[in-house]
Amino acid sequence: MRRPVNRSRLAEFSRALAAAAKSAGRVYLTGGATALLFGWRESTRDVDVKFDPEQDELLRAIPAIKESLQINVELASPDQFIPTPEWRERSRFIEIHGLLSFYHFDLCSQALAKIERGHEKDRVDVAAMLERGLVTPDELRLRFEEIEPLLYRYPAVDPGSFRSAVEAATASGV
Repeated sequence: MRRPVNRSRLAEFSRALAAAAKSAGRVYLTGGATALLFGWRESTRDVDVKFDPEQDELLRAIPAIKESLQINVELASPDQFIPTPEWRERSRFIEIHGLLSFYHFDLCSQALAKIERGHEKDRVDVAAMLERGLVTPDELRLRFEEIEPLLYRYPAVDPGSFRSAVEAATASGV
């Protein structure tokens, strides 16, 4: 059983990943890693990342990093679940380690993906994002309006249910 990831273990992961990089790139953190860095969670079960561009040396390094640090790493980001136009431009910079720049994947896209998924932990995360002003109800509604016409590309998503969930989350703060 791998240990939970806290802020210091996340920093170790970032340094280990950077040590494996042979060329410049960006690493986008999502989910629990974002929650850790913004402080509404003490730990997470795994580190969700997206590489841009994908680099074979980073992908090949992940199994060894997972073993040495005893952490779970997932290649997961909101764009796998919902449309996320212009996510790069809205992603927040965190820091640089070696050749890698680390960012939070667009926070609004993260919140919308969590709203769509609808698990209890996701609702708590969206509430924390709203409480901290990391996203606003108006921004979430606007971004949903932008992506709604693109939802046909995500057949697992029911647009009507998603819209209702966004309305509920933005009306009540989740």
